[in-house]
Amino acid sequence: MAATEIRGRHGLPLCTVTSSGYDKITAFRRTEKTMTDRTAVRTGLLTVDGATLHHEVRGEGPLLVMMPGGSADAGIYDAIAADLADRWTVATFDPRGYSRSALDGPVTDQSPATHADDIVRLIDLLSPDGAPAALFGSSSSAVVALAALARHPARLSRVVAHEPPVVALLPDPEAGRVLFAAVREAFRRDGVAAAMATMAAGLAPEEGASSGPEDQAPTPTPEQAATFRRMHANLPVFLEHVLCPFSGYVPDLVVLKAAAARLVVGVGRDSRALLPAVAAEGLARRVGAGVAEFPGGHIGLTEDPRAFAARLREVLLAT
Repeated sequence: MAATEIRGRHGLPLCTVTSSGYDKITAFRRTEKTMTDRTAVRTGLLTVDGATLHHEVRGEGPLLVMMPGGSADAGIYDAIAADLADRWTVATFDPRGYSRSALDGPVTDQSPATHADDIVRLIDLLSPDGAPAALFGSSSSAVVALAALARHPARLSRVVAHEPPVVALLPDPEAGRVLFAAVREAFRRDGVAAAMATMAAGLAPEEGASSGPEDQAPTPTPEQAATFRRMHANLPVFLEHVLCPFSGYVPDLVVLKAAAARLVVGVGRDSRALLPAVAAEGLARRVGAGVAEFPGGHIGLTEDPRAFAARLREVLLAT
């Protein structure tokens, strides 16, 4: 089964993202490309410990950092970021080791803590006056969002963590660990397609045989197709070095409970019975955070970006 046949779109995985450190800031190189006719994208490079992060910035206003999950990079948020740039300075980026964010050395297992520190370095760059930023993460990057809130609460005004697949928060954590270990083993033995089929069957077996949403997806533009190919090339790193370390992350529930007023846990309207949403609701109950329902399923942000952006706007502006 090809990765593009998994529930969701264009072969994007159902989970997690990358890891490791920070150091000094390089010049914020600005170039511009046209995104529709509404907003320009300013791109830059940030040197962190062991990597150089490609990031993109749109709009003006309070800073909102949107973290890609799974094998995705900044391109996954093109449509959503353009919609939100009328109200926020929206920053997106390629996680370390993905796409245009090169590592200084060989890739190793990633950690949410290192990725969280990367995010704060990006916030420091884009908000040098010390104003806190809003942070959004989905799937594996929602795990990073939890780590960032626990490690750097003063730098964050609001955190929206959409379906973090943290197995420690499941009713049966061992079943989750076994599933994700089996996905990684399938990748090692038989490659990307086998791993993604294993994950689809484990997370939503009734959807593994269905290609409905994929068949109904509109034909991508050449630029979108290039973006999907670029993100698909990140799958080996995701499956070998991100999936298990991120899903195995154990949140600091005491610290998160103290910061619960700033935390919103997102769940997909169509995925509330699936592992990531069950873990997310378990988190909300344990720390006293609010729960917000979003359109679509686990990767609803790719299924209907405009509806997802509208809901995210409501959540970010809620008092």
